[in-house]
Amino acid sequence: MDITKIKGVIFDVDGVLLDSMSIWTDLGARYLRSLGRTPEEGLAEILFSMSMEQGAAYLNERYDLGREQSEIMEGLEDMLRDFYFYEVAAKPGAAELLKCLSDAGVKAVAATSSPREHIERALSRNGLLGFIDRLFTVAEVGVSKHDPEIYHLASEYMGTVPGETYVFEDSLYALETAAGAGYHTVGVFDAAGEADQEGLRDKSEIYIKSLGEFVDRADL
Repeated sequence: MDITKIKGVIFDVDGVLLDSMSIWTDLGARYLRSLGRTPEEGLAEILFSMSMEQGAAYLNERYDLGREQSEIMEGLEDMLRDFYFYEVAAKPGAAELLKCLSDAGVKAVAATSSPREHIERALSRNGLLGFIDRLFTVAEVGVSKHDPEIYHLASEYMGTVPGETYVFEDSLYALETAAGAGYHTVGVFDAAGEADQEGLRDKSEIYIKSLGEFVDRADL
C-alpha cells in the first residue's frame, strides 16, 4: 500500500478505535443485575432490534420492575455514560496507528453514531483524542451512516477527496455507504460487532483483524 496516496482517514469509533461494542449487547443485562435480577438467556438478541424506549418497556414488563419507563431509560443511559467515561478501553493498536498516521502527515478525523460527550471522554481517557483533528457525530449531522453525508463533511474538513481518503468501519452497512460514495474502505473485525464478517470482508477494499495489520501493510 502506497502511504503517499493516503491523504486523510475517517475512523468509526465504536468497534474500531474503542473496544465498546460489548456494552450494546450487555446493557440490559447489566441494568437487571444492578437490581438483583437474573437476565434471561438470549436477552441481548431480544433487545437488539429495539430502541432504548422499547427496551425499557420490555424490561419493565418482562421483569415486573414496577418502575416508570423514564426511570429505566435514565438508568440505562447512566450506565452507558459511565461505561464510556470510566471503563471502555482502546482497541489494541489504536494508539500506534494514530501516531503513525500523524507522524506520516496523514490527517485523521472520527465519525460516530454515539454521543459526542461519551466519545470525547473515552478517547481522551485512552490518550487518543489528541490524534483526532475533529469528531463528527450522526446526531449533529442529522442523518445516519446509511447516507454518506457524514463522510463528505469529514473529507471536506480535511481538504481531501474520496479517492484519497480511507474510511475504517466495523459495520457492513456503513462500509457499503462509504464505498458507494467513492471512499477507500478498511473493514475492521470486532468480536462483538458485525455478524456478517464474510460480507464485511468481501465488501472491504482492505480487511483487517487488528489495527496493527494496517500499520504493517501500509508500512507506517
